[in-house]
Amino acid sequence: MWAALRFRLLPAVKLYLLGFKVLLAQLLSKPLRLPVMPRQDGKVAIVTGGGRGIGYEVVRHLARLGAHVIIVEFEKLDLASLQSIHQFAERFKKRDLPLNILVNNAGVMLVPEGRTEDGFEQHFGVNYLGHFLLTWLLLDTLKDSGKSGPVSCVVSVSSSAHSIGKITLNDLNSCQHYSAYAAYCQSKLAQALFSCHLHQEMQRDGSPVVSCAVDPGMVDTALYQHLCTPLRLAQSLIARLFFRTPAEGAATVLSAALSPALNGDLGGGYWANGRREMTSAPTFDSQLRLSLWEISLQLLGLQ
Repeated sequence: MWAALRFRLLPAVKLYLLGFKVLLAQLLSKPLRLPVMPRQDGKVAIVTGGGRGIGYEVVRHLARLGAHVIIVEFEKLDLASLQSIHQFAERFKKRDLPLNILVNNAGVMLVPEGRTEDGFEQHFGVNYLGHFLLTWLLLDTLKDSGKSGPVSCVVSVSSSAHSIGKITLNDLNSCQHYSAYAAYCQSKLAQALFSCHLHQEMQRDGSPVVSCAVDPGMVDTALYQHLCTPLRLAQSLIARLFFRTPAEGAATVLSAALSPALNGDLGGGYWANGRREMTSAPTFDSQLRLSLWEISLQLLGLQ
């Protein structure tokens, strides 16, 4: 019993302590400001979760720059359904459009224990596997589009929570013990590992695609809706006073997404606070990245 309690309690304590640390750092730093961005006329971008929060601000700014932005919430796509993702990718390809920017932004946080329609734990299935499959299905289009002009870019919106996440390769669906906090952190670490491995694969093949992971910081969005009622009320008050606005959260996403067009940057990497930063130790584990990549391909029926 004590082991199970510790497994549920410790991830929550770690995440709240990390949140306090991140919030303090945000308060001591200057507000994020976007540099002047180049026009994106003729470019096509897909943004998951683009109907609200950070995704909406990303969409709004890209559209202002002249990009044709496909807001995935308005195009039928359920990231908890592999069939829905396949159908979305097929519909997009039939439109014969290029794809220059893919922003994997949609996500869930601290949802009650449950499974997607394909049997995956919800955080792992929606935040990670759904975006893995979407990127995989659109990769050829991204490669073709990157051959003319700046390279194409895949941006995975992760979180500082990845730094306390742990990948359990033999229990990715959190069947042995379930903690929403641990599952969320695992999914964010998985996104960071995926982003890094994808970038290396593209560089190794000489493909004109870069891949970045982004931490937008603590942002006042609906992501916190599954907190228990007392914490949700406290968070709502604190967020209005101290969290970043969705526009500020979108600044780092946009900086990463447009870095190839802005300055010919082909580095990929992990972005936070408007710039590339060092990521956590597990993302440097090449064997872990490869193992997760191969297991993911198997889970998705891509091998």
